[in-house]
Amino acid sequence: MNKLKLFCLSIVLLSGSTAFAGGLLTNTNQSIAFNRNFAREGVIAIDGVYSNPAGVAFLDKGWHLSLNIQNAYQTRTIESGITVPSLQGTPFYQPFQLNGGNADGIKTFEGKASAPIIPSVQAALNYDKWGFQASFALVGGGGKCTFNNGLGSFERTISMIPALLYSKGLTTDTPGYSVSSYIKGQQYVFGFQFGATYKINEHMAVYGGFRFNYIWNKYKGNITNITANIGGTDQNLYSYFGTLSQQYSQVAASYQMLAEQATDETAKAQYTAAAQQYAAGAETMTGYQQTFADKYLDCSQSGWGITPIIGFDYRVGRFNFGTRLEFTNHLNIENDTKRDDTGLFTDGVNTPNDLPGIFTVGAQYSVLDNVRVMVGWHYFFDKDAEMADQKQKYLSHNTTEYLAGVEWDITKSFMVSAGGQITRNGLGDGQYLSDMSFTTNSYSAGFGAKFKIAKNASVNIAYFWSGYSDFDKAYTSEIQGTTVNCTDKFTRTNRVLGAGVDIDF
Repeated sequence: MNKLKLFCLSIVLLSGSTAFAGGLLTNTNQSIAFNRNFAREGVIAIDGVYSNPAGVAFLDKGWHLSLNIQNAYQTRTIESGITVPSLQGTPFYQPFQLNGGNADGIKTFEGKASAPIIPSVQAALNYDKWGFQASFALVGGGGKCTFNNGLGSFERTISMIPALLYSKGLTTDTPGYSVSSYIKGQQYVFGFQFGATYKINEHMAVYGGFRFNYIWNKYKGNITNITANIGGTDQNLYSYFGTLSQQYSQVAASYQMLAEQATDETAKAQYTAAAQQYAAGAETMTGYQQTFADKYLDCSQSGWGITPIIGFDYRVGRFNFGTRLEFTNHLNIENDTKRDDTGLFTDGVNTPNDLPGIFTVGAQYSVLDNVRVMVGWHYFFDKDAEMADQKQKYLSHNTTEYLAGVEWDITKSFMVSAGGQITRNGLGDGQYLSDMSFTTNSYSAGFGAKFKIAKNASVNIAYFWSGYSDFDKAYTSEIQGTTVNCTDKFTRTNRVLGAGVDIDF
């Protein structure tokens, strides 16, 4: 039964192995103006405190303020599979079929993420030449994602239990297993940005500043009530091995009593050996029982760092050009572990979690006095951002985004706009991705309007939607010496609705 003992240990280890995976989490939707028109890098407006900070220098003298609230909802879907080549022709060839998988051995795991309120604030004070800016926003993460039925990476190891029990003589005509699994992750990167602009002349302005980033993540999960069908009956394995442990202990006690009562030395030695053997069996069964005990994880992580930022804006006639560079922020996050039955997330351990640098360029051109078109380009330095286990090395290239938009002033008080964005990630063969945290290539569309409600105040409303391409990942793994073929198909959706107000003083 040593193989069973090692196998059970792998359940504990593998169940938590993806709980702290990172992801490409940079948020660029820092304002409602962005949501209705993504190409903001060459636009002169108060939301440029994030997207084109140098361009804010060309706003009028005085105070400018933008208050924004967004509501975001996401779905994340993973279709996971496992095939065991050595068990072809048996009921255990595609183990997920034994617990809800389809005829091809694929099981769907869906997570829902929501962020009911995502606030952001941009403020600027302009003088003749100098200007000063500040902002607050969630520059990464921004919500919680819950998988009420766990994840494929949690369940694959458990799905092998029926085959292993069968190999140990614990047979059944109706093989199957079940497990209650749950994981919820929350990821937030709070950004406080400060900077200054200098207007060189009527055509050019520059910006220098920094963003203070504070990261807070929290992960809670459990794996409970692991069962398997033994002899035609679904058995809770914790109780099953607990009962065996008691039975072994009772037999050991009986032999020990006989050994104490025996007068013949040969019989006494035989009874003693039998008592020791059953006592050892009871200890082994107790070990199995503890392995199948309910497991819980409750860990939060935090860390902070500084992102330097520089920017440049040039305008002439109907044309405006803007660019900015955010440097990579190298930082660690530290575990604050309340409970960890996996033994993997030691309290106080630090993990690399860099925020990638960003380079953007964009332009705006006024086709008519009341119609403007915009284009933009983002380049993220993902491969320079160190992550746990150096997973950034699995990326084939850095992320790029292509943006375009249009604004139309229907009247002096009412403007509508729309935009689109294409995001291309360098995901390579998929080793970077895990079912706990992933993204894929996407395309987004947004639209909205701006209403002037007073001489110095306007309201923005917007909605945008992102669709994500499917990404198929296939790989070979080993579960306690058994080669298994695994597949994952990743996809997700994203919807954001928001409103805000811009005020000039």
